[in-house]
Amino acid sequence: VNVTHVTIYNWITKYTKIMKEFLGKITPDVGDVWRADEVYVKIRGDMKYLFALMDSETRFWIAQEVADSKFSHDAKNLFRMGKEATRHHPKVLITDGLQAYHDAYKKELMMKDRKKYATHFQHIHMKNDMNNNMMERMNGEFRDREKIIRGVKSADSPLFDGYQIYHNYFRPHMSLDGKTPSEACG
Repeated sequence: VNVTHVTIYNWITKYTKIMKEFLGKITPDVGDVWRADEVYVKIRGDMKYLFALMDSETRFWIAQEVADSKFSHDAKNLFRMGKEATRHHPKVLITDGLQAYHDAYKKELMMKDRKKYATHFQHIHMKNDMNNNMMERMNGEFRDREKIIRGVKSADSPLFDGYQIYHNYFRPHMSLDGKTPSEACG
């Protein structure tokens, strides 16, 4: 049987969409500490940013979105997607000092009327628990995969959802005693 690379790409696109729809119905049991970070991605030569949200306890990659700009992006949609996917409100949010995270935190996670507050640590340190090494590691995983496929061709590439699925449901993590993040969060 002769199969072209286009056929394989079409299969990847088709099955990634099916898996995303199925897994979107499952609610992960995540912890109270979430982390957010962004990594640059070249899409057809244009600089874009992949914003990602992860649970600190289980390493579960909760939500993601691709943005045109790092500094003018409104990250509140990322936090909203995280709350919808987990049906959970974090108690702690750890990010770098990017203003987009602080603005989105004030709009989505600091709700005075519902008495739900998340503490936001945005000035992270290299020591103690207030660093973002977990997110930087996840960014590195994504970067390694991106290099193998030699770049991303479109913002709706199955690479983004596919790697999130792989990270959460297939890749065992040493920090989780060989479990996947989905196993760690039930």
